Amino acid sequence: MPLTAEIEDLIEQNAEDFAISKAFKNAIGEYLGGLHKTFEDKQGKDFMVPHTQRLDVFLSLMYKTLLRRAFGNYLPMRNNIPITLVALGSYGREQLSVYSDIDLMICYEDVEGYNIKPLIEKLLYMAWDAGLKLGHRVHTVDELTEVAKEDITIKTSLIESRFIFGSTFVWQNIQGQILKIRHTDAKSFVLDKMSEAQVRHKKYTRSMQPNIKEGFGGLRDAQLVFWLAKVIYGINNLKELIGQIFSETLYKEYRTSLEFLYRVRTALHLVAGKKQDMLALEFIPEIAKRLNIFDQRQLVSKTLQAMHVIARFSYMISHRLSRPYQYEQTNIIRCRSQIIGENIYYDGIFLYHSFKHKMNFSELRDLLIKLPDVTFTADAGLIHALHEIKPYELQAHELALLVRTLLHRDNLFSVLQLLYEVGLVSSLFPPLKKVMFLAQFDGYHSYPVDIHSIKSVKALENIKSDFIKKLYDSFSSTDRALLKLVVLIHDCGKGRRRDHSEVGAKLFSIFAKTLGFSDEQLRVGHLLILNHVVMSSVAFREDFDNERILFGFTSIVKEQRILDMLYVLTYADINAVSREAYSSFNANMLNELYLHSSEALNNQEMVDEAAKRARKERSLSKLDGFIELNKITKKKILSIKSNLFFIKFRPAKILKLSLKAKDIKDYKYRIKNESYLNIEIFRRKPLNISYLLNKLSYLNVTSMDIFSLFDDIKYFNLTFESTVDDDHINIVEQIVNDSFDMNSQVELSKVIIRREEIIIDCEHSKSYAKLQLNTSNQEGLLGFAMHRFDESDVEIATAKVHTTKRTARDLFLIEKRGSFCHNPEEIIALLTKEAI
Repeated sequence: MPLTAEIEDLIEQNAEDFAISKAFKNAIGEYLGGLHKTFEDKQGKDFMVPHTQRLDVFLSLMYKTLLRRAFGNYLPMRNNIPITLVALGSYGREQLSVYSDIDLMICYEDVEGYNIKPLIEKLLYMAWDAGLKLGHRVHTVDELTEVAKEDITIKTSLIESRFIFGSTFVWQNIQGQILKIRHTDAKSFVLDKMSEAQVRHKKYTRSMQPNIKEGFGGLRDAQLVFWLAKVIYGINNLKELIGQIFSETLYKEYRTSLEFLYRVRTALHLVAGKKQDMLALEFIPEIAKRLNIFDQRQLVSKTLQAMHVIARFSYMISHRLSRPYQYEQTNIIRCRSQIIGENIYYDGIFLYHSFKHKMNFSELRDLLIKLPDVTFTADAGLIHALHEIKPYELQAHELALLVRTLLHRDNLFSVLQLLYEVGLVSSLFPPLKKVMFLAQFDGYHSYPVDIHSIKSVKALENIKSDFIKKLYDSFSSTDRALLKLVVLIHDCGKGRRRDHSEVGAKLFSIFAKTLGFSDEQLRVGHLLILNHVVMSSVAFREDFDNERILFGFTSIVKEQRILDMLYVLTYADINAVSREAYSSFNANMLNELYLHSSEALNNQEMVDEAAKRARKERSLSKLDGFIELNKITKKKILSIKSNLFFIKFRPAKILKLSLKAKDIKDYKYRIKNESYLNIEIFRRKPLNISYLLNKLSYLNVTSMDIFSLFDDIKYFNLTFESTVDDDHINIVEQIVNDSFDMNSQVELSKVIIRREEIIIDCEHSKSYAKLQLNTSNQEGLLGFAMHRFDESDVEIATAKVHTTKRTARDLFLIEKRGSFCHNPEEIIALLTKEAI
């Protein structure tokens, strides 16, 4: 039975309000349940408009039902009842997604003789009882002007409101109020909206898991343009501004991207089964399927590209619309005093250009060549002037000359950012063509390949480490230009079937040759890109104190110059991964590997483990603090069995740790919580290390050292990925203290390790065997492993822990003095929980 007829029957039967609400709830539930099927046939705007209109029908029918209940067969004309239902927000724009809030305003005129307020209350309760996710406002017509002054969000909603049902007379009065609201203090509205967008962009930056609604280039950016145009021009559709503010070509590109974003957001809601605006990884496979996109990476790439187009359109047009309201005579005078070309001004921050003039590629080339070597942000006028130009206006040799010139700039990042915004970066740097908007689903990178590549150049030009900056500054001008090219295109081989480093190195060689780099520079650049992940991999995942590992690394770089450039490249690459990727711990590991490698390249004898220890002992013996010690203490220190202890630490640190150890009675610990949490423990009394690690399993461990010193004293050093809150330090201290009670127990995490994920190398070095775990990242993994090692009396010398969001690559060095290498199957069985 149709809902209208069912409701009519219930009214005739004088049914309870609950029964009527239930009928609505069943009908709405049935409708929402069928939206999955509807989406197969209609998507984007074709889905949202009918969806919005269907909700209009439900709300209108509820209102009619209440009027029938109130007036019976003496129902007055709807215009005689001074109530109007008005749609606001995305509901008003007919852009409502499946689980978005239904923003409803009930507007009325307080006329005597009508029981209006109870009627409105009943309508709201009926809508809620029926399962509609309603956001509501209730106002008299006369209140609208005042409430609009109170909150810019309310004003925004009112200027895009839409009539649903009720008195058309009241709606006419509402429209009169809205017209007045639109014209009231338009300047403040425009400037506040522009400021609001800036804040939003800082919060929701470009990401591979973008926020479809609030993110950079999301629906809010599209709405911003409409809101400004509505207030300034009174338009009802942006199309009305074609030929006046923007071209038809530009508008079509924008509308195509916006339509795609509508499709993605609707599919996202349907897949998530709730209001969901972040395109999270877990939803991508099903969304791709619903949109008939068979490559999940392509879905994300198309989404990012669409958001890029919307962001550019919004930036250009919103600034063009708002520019008259931001006009200040002093700005014009200041800019004119810093003119650097026709219609081009630079004020020390922004590079300005008139909206009235376009630029061709030759003019852009001339601008970039004579542009001062400074950082800048491209103004919307410059983006507008460039977004439709074509690079084929220049010959290949002219493009090559331009690129060579750009690579020699100290501030290339600003130029790359400009070229990226206008869609020209891959035209000047063709190796980037196939990685534009390319997503990286590796649990490590926060940005798609193109943005990561450009951010790498930014990191290169803004080196924070004094040591690395000194290295970079020592390179010749040509080497710095070469390194900038390498840093920019180091990931250009991604998205292919072959190893991306190999593909990238080949693409570099082809492109760099067209730029006129020498054969020697081509060799260096090829080698750097081919091995651009090697240094971080060795530093974070390998025991580079071992002569075999270190020799393997130095055999790749071969010479000091390559090592220096690879170090700087690795620094820039990691810094561009995310804000947190280049931690103090990572910096220390890379620096240690660099210093070890530099020493090894200049003295191959120092690669040998025994030779390294002997050298450290000689240096230690010359320290004033060591000379002052008595013979017994000196002998104890020099008799520490662990070669790794001497190899890992500098002589001054060896002396410092040894002096701390000689005064230990039971135990002593120190907790540092600066750049990262660090726990240093000296103990004579046994330490329940597995208990300690399991209690702190919610924190990511990055490294762990365990050294036997002398007089039965052991030294433990645990480094964690991040700090803890200051008020949490007391809890950490209590856990450490409890760890000296060998009866302390904690339930082990449910860790799953497969046999094939364990690699054991008993020939790692003379003193140590190596065990590697390459498994899924699981909370409590390290604590679980240490518990199993304790059960087997396996002596761990050090552990290096490298984790991403998905994968753990943990390396353990194990003292060969035990029985580990006689029966490694026993520890494999314990780690995998297999029966021997």
